[in-house]
This record gives sequence, structure tokens and C-alpha cells, in this order.
Amino acid sequence: MKLPLEHTDEQFLLSLQRLGAVTVQDLCGTSGVTATAVRMRLVRLQSLGFIDRQTIRAGRGRPHHTYQITEQGRRQLGNNYSELARLLWSELQTIDELDVRQRVTGRIRDAMVRQYGADVRGELLSDRFSQLGAALSERGFSVEVGLEGSLPILRETHCPYHDLAQQNSGICELEQQVFEQVLGVPLKLSSCCRDGHHCCEFHPAEVN
Repeated sequence: MKLPLEHTDEQFLLSLQRLGAVTVQDLCGTSGVTATAVRMRLVRLQSLGFIDRQTIRAGRGRPHHTYQITEQGRRQLGNNYSELARLLWSELQTIDELDVRQRVTGRIRDAMVRQYGADVRGELLSDRFSQLGAALSERGFSVEVGLEGSLPILRETHCPYHDLAQQNSGICELEQQVFEQVLGVPLKLSSCCRDGHHCCEFHPAEVN
């Protein structure tokens, strides 16, 4: 999932994409800002994994550093799949053969379960909720995990599938099924952004 970046940061990454490996002085020349401002931006984008620094040693002089965009940075620039996802989801819903549509949806669900559930292995339900929350956060989801009474709750503070959900509630049902399989318990979707709530909240429906 694409991380939120300031417009100026995206423009900075686009410049690196075009220029290749460059020095701070090169970037000052192309951007028209001070070396201090360039270095601050480089440090921030390096911390996100979007830029890599290399040390160049040539002859007897002092080594210098060059900077270039990483593969993760390229994915960030090109990670805009919302329109494609909306079209694919729309076409999936138009498949007339119910069994075919269910098989395709089931394979999508199983793939999501494998992806999000890879590191969810806690014996306690609260641990599994926390592990799922961490897995989602690592992928750019805005989630919170807490307790309501004695039971854990997972809260999505904004809908990760807003356009798809507005188009068809099936994506909400699919996500709930994925979370249920990952966590190993039935869940209740007690609030949903699609219905006008400020967040989506998942509670255990029952604990055996």
C-alpha cells in the first residue's frame, strides 16, 4: 500500500528517478534549495527506505556520497492501483456463473489470509489481534488494536478499500472473512465506514 507523502517529497523522488545517482550538490542545483534542506529530505526519505546512499572513494581525495532511489521508492511512485482494483472488482461482480465467482473470490481471500496471517501465531486471542494489527500497519493500513472490556478490538481508522466498498459491500465481507480466518474466531463488524461511521471496528463475536 502506498504511504502518504508530501507532494514535494514525491517530486524529489521523481527527480532522483530521472537523474540516477547524484550528490547533494547535484540536487541543490536541480532543486534550487540549500544543501541543509536537501540533506534533511534525504535523511527522511532514507529512513522510509526510498533512497539509498553509496560512498564513492576515488584516488586520494576524500570520499563522497551519492544518492539514488531504491526499488521500494520506485514502487512508491508507481503504487497507484486504486482505479485498476476498482475495475477488476467491478468485473468480478458481473460474472454470471455463481460458482465461478465464488471460486475466484475464495482464491483472493485465501491469498490475503496467507499474506496477513504469516506472522499471526499467538496462543492468546489478544496476541493474535496485535500481530494482525502489526501486519496490517506494515502494509500501510491505519489500524489500532485495543481492548473493549476483556475482549480485543481491531479498528481501521479509515477504510483501505473506500472506492470498492462504495461500489459493493462484498469487499467488506471479504475482509471480515480474511480476518476471521487469520484470527481463528468469528468476528462482528460493529461499525463500518461504508455506513457513515468514522472507522471500521472488528470484535470477536464469540470465544470458545
